[in-house]
Amino acid sequence: MVYIELLVAVALIFINGILAMSELAVVSARRGRLKAMADGGSRGAAAAMRLADDPGRFLSTVQIGITLVGILAGAFSGATLGARLTTFLSDSGMPLRFAEPLAYGGVVALITYLSLIIGELVPKQIALRNAEAVASTVAPGMTLLARISAPLVWVLDISGKTILGLLGGRQGGDSSVTAEEIKALIADGESSGAIEPRERGMISGVMRLGDRPARAVMTPRHDLDLVDLSLEPAALLQTLQSSVHSRLPAWDPGESRIAGIVRKNDVLDAFIREGTADPRTHVKPAPIVLDSMGAFDVLDTLKNSAAHMVLVQDEYGELLGIVTTADILEAIVGAFETDEGPAEPQAKEREDGSWLVAGAMPADELVELLGITAKRTADFHTAAGMVLAAMRRLPKEGDTVDVGGWRFEVLDMDGRRIDKLLATRVTTVHRAVKS
Repeated sequence: MVYIELLVAVALIFINGILAMSELAVVSARRGRLKAMADGGSRGAAAAMRLADDPGRFLSTVQIGITLVGILAGAFSGATLGARLTTFLSDSGMPLRFAEPLAYGGVVALITYLSLIIGELVPKQIALRNAEAVASTVAPGMTLLARISAPLVWVLDISGKTILGLLGGRQGGDSSVTAEEIKALIADGESSGAIEPRERGMISGVMRLGDRPARAVMTPRHDLDLVDLSLEPAALLQTLQSSVHSRLPAWDPGESRIAGIVRKNDVLDAFIREGTADPRTHVKPAPIVLDSMGAFDVLDTLKNSAAHMVLVQDEYGELLGIVTTADILEAIVGAFETDEGPAEPQAKEREDGSWLVAGAMPADELVELLGITAKRTADFHTAAGMVLAAMRRLPKEGDTVDVGGWRFEVLDMDGRRIDKLLATRVTTVHRAVKS
């Protein structure tokens, strides 16, 4: 008889563990994985998603089960096991006034220990290790339990929502996923080996690209090789031969505007066939986008254009630069090697922990690299622009400014452009400019 009583007590503890495991598994399961499993034919995953969509009903069901099991386990163990142990100790010669509290205290301590280990800690660890699989397994049973206890669950659910409303809580939480959470998930995937470091870099590049306007991914005008449509044939041929690009913007000095683009091979072929060439006959139209247009919209424009190039202008119609498919690709995977040699890294860490930073480095990449706490704005898109925004004036070599816990020193100026910066971590975060 005593073995049956022990078996009943252990069974109640196991039921408590299953309920605790089910609660944590359904709550912590990732909806994306559950949906993928449901799309693959898993009925359990679909049931788990339905439970997660109605947390009030599900949590009330679990709490009813855990409470009832706890009451039954305590009452049963005290009424049976405690009484049996009291009798055993009393028959062994221990006075009843000592045997009874010792027996009941020992039973309570043992049941509490087993409830913590078997009924809480171990099941919850199992649920956390594979939440989606556990949730899919227990969801059908929990759904059946919810239907059986529906009247009582309804009362508890309404009562909970009423009290929550009186306390000023919202009925529904914000379930949206932020960019920071996505980045954290990608970092976890890299740590676990599910995502390779190069994959993480490309995913991060795509996410950054979605936040950039055309101005942040374009090749600026001062770095362009332009074809002057008024050039003499000899000068035109020299311009084409000195350029490494296959397509060049065509500048019309008569109208002071970009007339379109010229394919270098078309003009060179004309020189080979005829000994001369009129570049105006080879001008092709190119789409024009505003500098504020999103990078993905620019990419759509590129995909729908045979020119493989878009001209970027501001609201006043002035040419600011161009965007090519290579610019988009470099924004995702980084710079490629050119005829001049390997691409120079935009940021290089030195032995003392400081960073040598190119002024043209995208500001979002710099913020992510250094963990800068300063808020990004739409006023700048490069490291040089961030420093200029902090200084609010054109700097000189040697000027410094503190931004987000880092001190930036202007090392080199290329005319009016900041070419090189030195970033050094500072302990006190404050805005200061020294010249």
